[in-house]
Amino acid sequence: MKKHRYRAMVLALLIVGVSMVLLVGSMPVLAEEKEASATEEILQILKDKGEISDAQYDALKEKAAAEQSDWNVRWKDGLRVEKKDGSIKTRWGGRIQLDWATISADDDFEAALNEAGESGTLDGTGVEFRRLRLFTSGTLYDKVGYKLQVDFAGNTVATKDAYIDYLKAPFVGKIRVGQFKEPFSLEEITSSKYITFMERALPVLAFAPSRNTGIAIGNKAFNDRLKWDLGYFYNTDDAGESFTDFANENLTARLAGAPWFRDESHLLHVGLGYTHQFRDENDENSTLRYRARPEAHMTSVRLVNTDRFNAGGADLINPELAVVFGPFSFQGEYFWVNTDAPDVDDPTFTGWYAYGSWFITGESRTYKGFKFDRVKPNNNFNIGEPGWGAFELALRYSSLDLTDGAVEGGEEQNITAGFNWYLNPSSRIMLNYVLADLQNRADVPDDDTNIIQARFMVDF
Repeated sequence: MKKHRYRAMVLALLIVGVSMVLLVGSMPVLAEEKEASATEEILQILKDKGEISDAQYDALKEKAAAEQSDWNVRWKDGLRVEKKDGSIKTRWGGRIQLDWATISADDDFEAALNEAGESGTLDGTGVEFRRLRLFTSGTLYDKVGYKLQVDFAGNTVATKDAYIDYLKAPFVGKIRVGQFKEPFSLEEITSSKYITFMERALPVLAFAPSRNTGIAIGNKAFNDRLKWDLGYFYNTDDAGESFTDFANENLTARLAGAPWFRDESHLLHVGLGYTHQFRDENDENSTLRYRARPEAHMTSVRLVNTDRFNAGGADLINPELAVVFGPFSFQGEYFWVNTDAPDVDDPTFTGWYAYGSWFITGESRTYKGFKFDRVKPNNNFNIGEPGWGAFELALRYSSLDLTDGAVEGGEEQNITAGFNWYLNPSSRIMLNYVLADLQNRADVPDDDTNIIQARFMVDF
């Protein structure tokens, strides 16, 4: 077995071992079956004495049960079913995102990209359900949490989140096992329900590892002003599965904090992410590849693409910055990737993005859990009544450089203008214009692509 496999196995066993030790003695005890209430006993006595009929007994018992139920069912950003004592809390919901797009590119440019290995149409119009998801999440007996989320978009069924949380673990706070997002990149960790633009920025699409299957630990410090996460993950498919005879894992960590925090809409966020991607340089099947769509999912063509190259691994570093001051916000990230790939001269790739947004109706982006959360309009849209919802304008610049050493994956710079109309906290209409400029990709001429796209979405 190769040395990379030994190192990967030691790291995995170390994290699992620490997690198991921390869990000893922390598992919950299930509550015993509840005894009959005093009201139920009185009704039974009255029935046995013939004071009330069977029909009256059943009706009164049902009414008493409803009045004395241990459960609350309510609606708050989704259906919530919770036990009154707080020991069990569940949430059920989903999201629908319907996209429309028109993409304009030169025919010769499209042909050159296809000859370079891309497949798909870059010039055209279309519509797609970007996401069709259902989920359930919650906590069970205070110490165990879970989430299951499935996506039905694209005529396939993909497992997005499927994990178990062991809460209140000593020292580390929480242990998470299953398929979930690796703790890397503010933009990636923020849900697609709450990101400012329809698609995440170029370097996020290219470098952020997103969802994989593994185990992670994490906790907060300094009065919840600082959060750290550390995890070990297998690179998996949409079913959360991986089985190889070569190294194909990631070790990922993130440190994030809010050094200035007045409230959820007045703050400064800083963060730093790190990922080491384990690969086997002597195995032809152990490869790396970085690529990105032009901030439009409708096309499968990637303007920038390193193609697969053999490597012994890579180190990714990702500093984050965000500022929110009432209706104004700024967010940016930088990505630096150093590869161990002597066959292609150990290339280094970089990327960054920065954007600002302004709520012209006075609302603010909401910061929660060291990422961004749901926007709530001051006045929901209501035909015939005061209130038009919330309006947001945003502008982003993103850059991605995948040309270095013997790799000529191209350099792309995008300018994206966005308009968001939040009809209410659960419904939004989005409009984006993207100007994508490609340069320095092997066998592909420098050229621009123009994209206009819209999204109609609801989440619950």
